[in-house]
Amino acid sequence: MDIEGYVDPEKDVEGLKRAALDQKMKAQKLNEMIRKGEPAVPVEEVEIAPAEYEKYVTLVYKAEKFPKPRNIIGMAKTLPAPEMEKLFLTHTQVSDSDLRLLASERPKNVKDFILESEKVTSDRLFVVEPNSLAPRKKGTALQSRVEFKLK
Repeated sequence: MDIEGYVDPEKDVEGLKRAALDQKMKAQKLNEMIRKGEPAVPVEEVEIAPAEYEKYVTLVYKAEKFPKPRNIIGMAKTLPAPEMEKLFLTHTQVSDSDLRLLASERPKNVKDFILESEKVTSDRLFVVEPNSLAPRKKGTALQSRVEFKLK
């Protein structure tokens, strides 16, 4: 069976931008934890509580190098968390290679999931590179998907 992964050029771009913000917020918290003497953990294991969200959005916003609104004396304005998040997402770039990576990760994850059941052997599953990132329209099927093709 061939497994092909696809992306939705609009929704997945937004998702990748949000994932980048989440990753940077976790990295900020991890740096803070290490400075406090806590043991280092993988950044994926760091949890941001809802009460901490504004603090870490602010730290990420301040660390980024995109143009920020300024006050009368030229200092960067303090903005509410939703506005800082919006500016971060607006200035975060997602490339075709980022989308290609996402499209290639999806079928690999599906293949690994299927192999965990131990009902199918790996020599019967093949991850195939799609011709395009976005799939052909199929009724109400989402564009972000994995397709299976039996041989």
